[in-house]
Parts: sequence; structure tokens; C-alpha cells
Amino acid sequence: MKRVIGIGGIFFKSKDPAALRAWYQKHLGIDSETWGAVFKWNSGEVKEQNKEFYTAWSPFSEDTNYYAPSQKPFMVNYIVADLVELVKVLKTEGIELTGEMQEEEFGKFAWIMDPEGNKIELWEPA
Repeated sequence: MKRVIGIGGIFFKSKDPAALRAWYQKHLGIDSETWGAVFKWNSGEVKEQNKEFYTAWSPFSEDTNYYAPSQKPFMVNYIVADLVELVKVLKTEGIELTGEMQEEEFGKFAWIMDPEGNKIELWEPA
């Protein structure tokens, strides 16, 4: 019997959900309703349709520094189509990177913080 077959959603607390939804819409293009948003895979929104895309689930050690400078116990990773261009746009909107963009075996990565101190990992798959 199969049990867990994927990630059905990401849920986290917010001091001001409406303002945070507006920030995510403006800077990351996530359109949402009052209850949240749904991401549809293979909808033509990803750059290359011939690749497999996946959502990772990974518990980290409680003493990890990977989420720093955030003090929150989680981090969300969002797949993006063109990280270099997105970073340029974010910078014009006053959003600075946390650290430097990195290119690794699995793709390009960059990190930003939202207004409530949540670290966001942006990933363009290789």
C-alpha cells in the first residue's frame, strides 16, 4: 500500500496573511485566494516540459544554519523558470539576496527573505 506520494501543501503561520499574500504576489508572482494558492505542474509555466520536476521533503537537524538568517523552523523552496532574470527583477523591487546565487549540480539557487523573516529558496533546476 502506498502512503505518502508527494507534498500536498506548505502551511505556515503569518502575522498578517493578507499583506504577506500581497508581497508574494508582487515579488514572486504567486496569485492566491484568501485561503492560499495551488501550483499546477506541467502547465506550461516551467521552462522545459521534457524534464521531471519534483517537490523535495527533507527534515534538517535542529541545529542547522541553512535557514539563517531566519529564526523560523522552516524554509520554502520554489521552482523558478529563469533565476538570473528573476533576481534582476527582484533587485529592482528592492528585494536583496541573502548570500550569493549559487550554481550546483542540481541547478541554480538564490535566497531572499520575506517581510516576516521567512527565508525563501529560489531554484532553477539544471
